Amino acid sequence: MWALRAAVRGGAWLSRAVRGCRPPRAALLPPPPRPERALAAVRGGLGCSEGREGGRGGPRAGGRRSRADGEEEPEDAEEEEDEEELLRRDPLLPSGTQRVCLVHPEIKWGPGKPQGTRAEWQVAEARALVCTLDGWSVVATMVVPTKTPDKKLIFGRGTLEQLTERIRGSPEITAVFLNVERLATPTKKDLEAAWRVPVFDRFTLVLHIFRCNARTKEARLQVALAELPVLRSHLKSNAAHLGGRGRSSRYTMGSGESFLQVQQRLLRDRETKIQKALERLRRKRRLLGQQRRRREFPVVSVVGYTNCGKTTLIKALTGDAAIQPRDQLFATLDVTAHAGRLPSALTVLYMDTIGFLSQLPHSLVESFSATLQDVAHSDLIVHVRDVSHPETELQKASVLSALGGLGLPDALLESMVEVHNKVDLVPGYTPVEPDVLAVSALLGLGLDELMARVEDAILRATGRRTLTLRVRLAGPQLSWLHQEATVQAVDVIPEAGAADVKVIISDSAYGRFQKLFPG
Repeated sequence: MWALRAAVRGGAWLSRAVRGCRPPRAALLPPPPRPERALAAVRGGLGCSEGREGGRGGPRAGGRRSRADGEEEPEDAEEEEDEEELLRRDPLLPSGTQRVCLVHPEIKWGPGKPQGTRAEWQVAEARALVCTLDGWSVVATMVVPTKTPDKKLIFGRGTLEQLTERIRGSPEITAVFLNVERLATPTKKDLEAAWRVPVFDRFTLVLHIFRCNARTKEARLQVALAELPVLRSHLKSNAAHLGGRGRSSRYTMGSGESFLQVQQRLLRDRETKIQKALERLRRKRRLLGQQRRRREFPVVSVVGYTNCGKTTLIKALTGDAAIQPRDQLFATLDVTAHAGRLPSALTVLYMDTIGFLSQLPHSLVESFSATLQDVAHSDLIVHVRDVSHPETELQKASVLSALGGLGLPDALLESMVEVHNKVDLVPGYTPVEPDVLAVSALLGLGLDELMARVEDAILRATGRRTLTLRVRLAGPQLSWLHQEATVQAVDVIPEAGAADVKVIISDSAYGRFQKLFPG
C-alpha cells in the first residue's frame, strides 16, 4: 500500500530534500492597558499564529479539545496522526541550489494581451518570485514574443527552436521558469524533453513558495489541498511510467481496480481527509472568534498586495519587537494577531493577512478562502499600497477584485482605509485621492494620522462612544468599568464620595451597565 501512496506523488526527479522551503489620585487611576490579554484571548484562533510554533492546532493540555458547543471532547490521537501523514509529502520542485532561466511569453496583441502592465514589470515580479526561494537565482531572462499562446507548445516552431538552442547551450541553467499561469502536463513533458531541464509554471512556483512559508497546521493543510490538482494532472503519466517499467496490472491486490483507479481513489481519500482536518481547525477558529467577540476586542484586518509592507506597518503601529518583517513575496501565509493601543488607550487587534498577487491561480485562492474569510469578521479593513511600485494601480485593482470575491459586507468595504506606504521612496509624494493617508512604515512617517483615522473608524464601526459616568467610590461600578470598557480618566469628587469616569464603551456594554447599576 505504501507503494501505491507513493505513486501519486511527483515524478522521478522530485526530491525529499526541501523542508524549509512567525491629575486624578494615583490609587484611582486606571491600570495600564494590557494588550497582551487581548492577544491571549484570540491566540490560536482565527487562524492566528505566533512565530513558527503558534497555532499549530495540536492537542491542549490534558488531551482534550473544545467543541463548538462549548463542551469538551477527547482528542483523537488517530486524527492527529492522519493529519501529520497528510503533511508528509515530496516537494513539487527540485531541491538544492537552482540556476533558473526565466522565459516570459510576451503577447503583443489579441484578447490574451495583459492590460495595464508591461512585460518588464511582469518579468520583475517573476524574478522576485524565483528569488524568494533560498538558493534559487535567475541566471538568464528571455522575453519572447508569441502569436500562439494557446497552442500546445506556446511558441511557434522557429521561436521554439531558437529557445531550445539557447537553453541547451547554457550549461549553467538547471531549470526553466515559464511565466504562464498553468502548463498542461503534455506541454510540460514535451518542453522538458526538448530543453533537458525541469520546467515549471507560475502555479507550481507560487504553490512551492506557499509550502515553504506555511507555518501553522491550517496553512500547511491548505497548501496540501491546493497541491491536489497538480497530483491529478500527473496521475495518468505516472501510471504510464510505472506500467512501462513492468509494474502495471489490470487488477491490484484482488480489488478489481486498475492501478490508475487505485491512485485516483487514494487522491479522493486524501482530499476528504484534508477537508475534514481543515473543518476541525475551522470549528476551533469559529469558537475562539465567538470568544473574541464576547470580549469585544475590535479587529483591524491589514490587507494588501504581497510585499507592500503590511507586516512592517503593523510592527510600527504596535511596537511589537517580536515581529520580523521579511523583504520577500508571500512572507506571511498565516493570519497573525498583534495587539496594539489607539490614542484613546483602546486595545485593538491588528490581523496580518496573506498578500495578494495578480494572476494568482484560482485553486490557490479557493484553498485559502477560509483564511481570507477572517477579513469578513473584522471591524475595519486597512488596505496598504506600495506607491513606489510602478504597477501600484494594477496591484490595487488585484486586491479589490480579490476582496470583492469574498462576499464582504458593503459597510466594511465602504469604511476601508487606504494607506499609501513607502512614500520615503517617492520624494515629494502627495496622494491625489481624497481620504488617503501617506505613510512610511519603515521611518514612522504619518503614523499618528493613521492611528487617529483608525480610532475614529473603529468607534463608528463598533458603536463605541465616549461618556463621562459618575460612580460611587464605595461600589463595584469603577471595577466593572475597568473590566468592560476603556477607562481614560478618573476625576475624584471627595465630598460626594464619587468620581466622574471618562470611558470609551460600546452600546451593549453601556446597556449592561445601566441594568446592573440603575440610577
